[in-house]
Amino acid sequence: MIIRPEFLNSEQREELEQIVRRPSEVHGVARRANAILLLDDGKSCAEISEYLYLDDDTIRQWYKRYLSGGWDELETFDWKGGTSHLSAQQETELLTWLSSRVCRDTNEISDHILRTCNVQFSRSGCIALMHRLGFEYKKPKKVPAVADEEEQREFIETYEKLLNHLPEDEIVYFGDAVHPDHQVRPAHGWFHKDDRPAVLTSSGRKRINIHGAVCLENFDTPFMEVEKVDADSTIHLFEKLEAINRDKKTIHVVLDNAKYHHAVKVQEWLSRPGCKIKIIWLPSYAPHLNSIERLWGVMHKYVTHNKFYKTYDDFRKAILTFLKETIPKEWKNFRDTVTDNFRIISHTKVRVLE
Repeated sequence: MIIRPEFLNSEQREELEQIVRRPSEVHGVARRANAILLLDDGKSCAEISEYLYLDDDTIRQWYKRYLSGGWDELETFDWKGGTSHLSAQQETELLTWLSSRVCRDTNEISDHILRTCNVQFSRSGCIALMHRLGFEYKKPKKVPAVADEEEQREFIETYEKLLNHLPEDEIVYFGDAVHPDHQVRPAHGWFHKDDRPAVLTSSGRKRINIHGAVCLENFDTPFMEVEKVDADSTIHLFEKLEAINRDKKTIHVVLDNAKYHHAVKVQEWLSRPGCKIKIIWLPSYAPHLNSIERLWGVMHKYVTHNKFYKTYDDFRKAILTFLKETIPKEWKNFRDTVTDNFRIISHTKVRVLE
C-alpha cells in the first residue's frame, strides 16, 4: 500500500494536533494520532515505527482504520491479536505446543493457529499474543555439554577460601593461551538507519600465539609470544612468573586441563626443590571460571572487532601493543569486566534444546 502525504484536510489535522498536545490525553490514543500526523507529513511506516518503538504493520493498520472510520474508529481499543480471540482452551493448547518446540518466526506460529483454531493473526498481532503469553524472542545461551556442577562449586569454594586467607607473600594468577587469527571480527555497533556498514576481510590465515597470565590484584599481565603453545612455553611462563615475583613464597596459578599442562616435563619442573608455582586446576569444560578468558575478550574488542589490518605485521603489532601498553594504561577500566565474579553453569536451571 502506498501512503501519500497530505491526505488530511485542515479540520482533520487540527483535531489530531489537539489530541497530541493535550496533556491529559491517554498515551495510547495520543500515540495513534501522532502516527497519523507523521504519515500526513510524508514519513514512512518504517520511520514512524522506529520513533514509536512499534512495528510498521501496526502503523499501516492504524492508517487503514482511520481511512475507513475516521478518528472514532482509530481511538477504539479492541486489543484483538487477530480476527478474533482465542478461547482459554485454545491458548492452553497453544502453550503446550509452543513449549514442545522452538519457533524461529511468527509465520510458523500464525500458520499453526490458523490450521488448528481457524483464527488468522497478523505478524504484529502474533507478536502481541506471544508477549501476552509470556514469550520473548531471544537467543539460547551456550553451555558446556559435560560441565560438572559439583566440580564447579568445589572450585569456587576452594578459590574463595584461598583468597580469604591469602598471606602477603603469596599471589594468584590465571593462566591460559590465546591464538588470534589475522582476521576482522564483525561486531554490533550503533549506525544510522541509512548507513550500510561493512568491514574488509583479509585472505590471510596466520595467527599469533600468546601464552600469558593475569593477576586480578594488581593486573599484572606477563605474556610471551611463542611459536607453539606447549610444555616448553608453559615452563617459560612459570619461569617468568617466578622472576617477576621474587618476593613471593608461593605463586598460585589457575590453569585448565590442556594436555601440555599435564606433560611429564611440566610436572618434573613443578616438582623440583624450591619451586614457587602451585597449580590450581580448573574443572573440565569450565573456561568461564578462568578470568583470563575475559581479558582475551577485551583484547578482541579493542583489536579485532570491526578493525581491518592490511598485513599480518600490522595485526601482530596491534595485539602486542594492547598487551604491552593498553593494559597497563587502562587496567582500571578493565577491572569491572575482567573479574572473578564466577557463576555455576547448571543444566538444571536451563532448558537444554535437543
